[in-house]
Amino acid sequence: MNKTVSNLPRVCLLAAAETSPSILYSLYDVLSSAGVIYTEMTSGDPGDPVLEVQIVAATREPFRCYGEVMVEPHRCIDEVEHTDVAIVCDMYTPITEPPHGLYQSEIEWLQHVHADGAILASVCSGSLILAEAGLLDGLEASGHWAYREMFRDHYAKVKLREESILTIAGEQDSIVTAGGVTSWQELALYLIARLCGRQYAVEIAKIYLLAGHEDGQLPFNVTTLRPQQTDTVIDQCQAWIADNYIHTNPVTQMASHSGLRPRTFARRFLTATGYQPMAYVHAIRIEEAKKLLETDTAKIDDISQMVGYEDPTYFRRLFKRKTGMTPASYRRKFVCIATVPTNTARPRAPSSATASAPV
Repeated sequence: MNKTVSNLPRVCLLAAAETSPSILYSLYDVLSSAGVIYTEMTSGDPGDPVLEVQIVAATREPFRCYGEVMVEPHRCIDEVEHTDVAIVCDMYTPITEPPHGLYQSEIEWLQHVHADGAILASVCSGSLILAEAGLLDGLEASGHWAYREMFRDHYAKVKLREESILTIAGEQDSIVTAGGVTSWQELALYLIARLCGRQYAVEIAKIYLLAGHEDGQLPFNVTTLRPQQTDTVIDQCQAWIADNYIHTNPVTQMASHSGLRPRTFARRFLTATGYQPMAYVHAIRIEEAKKLLETDTAKIDDISQMVGYEDPTYFRRLFKRKTGMTPASYRRKFVCIATVPTNTARPRAPSSATASAPV
């Protein structure tokens, strides 16, 4: 790896107007404090940094990123000939609009530094930029689950691991892609451990209270079944099944509703939606089951019936295969969100005497 004059591994955080400030500045804060903050917080004396971290962009001109947050790049990419790591810090792209023709200068720079030996990394939609650059062709990659259809339709040479938080691929593990937004945490800890040693990563995790996403992305995954406009008959079937997914033999009924022969219906449904008909029904049912588990206190066997599965055992197996968790574990995971933990201090209610006392 190339070193800077300071002899520290250099990490460049690539930013643009579409970058999420939460990812950019969280990575900058955590990576630049590796080696420094642990000793300061435990002994009172700051340690020495173990990484040189810089924010880079297409130009040096200050700009506002997502949410109108100001970014002042340390350097422009043309000034960075060598770096040990280049991280694409999420560049928001609508799920219907691939970034074709965008970020040309950034892509050329990524290709250049990677050819020079740099590790490339990305967070969330940042993997789309690596895919657009052709750097993920033939590789597995992580990215936000919401972009699964975009990868399927526009980057077919990339195998998206939508269940994975962190995917390491390429020769000499030279490309590291992280999943959804907060997976920057796993990426930061991985890079600190790889470049500086595991102990530094452990120390950073302790200081910033960084915990892993042990269950991966699957529990957070929402199967988005958007209506399509290419086949009117199948569009009508999608509308019908959205209200009738609990029916027995739903695929047979959909085919009958379409007026098509079963084989013709199955072929056209797959072409229009990207799903086999029964897989589509399962996706709808599991999404409904997830909503019920998040908000309803009904027994799991009853939820199984409510979404169309008469066999609760089959429902449990299918649910775990789709989400990575049992229905009971899923319920426990999401019921606790936005709930104050029992070991968290709550504001003490004022006594009646205090409340009525003049200020």
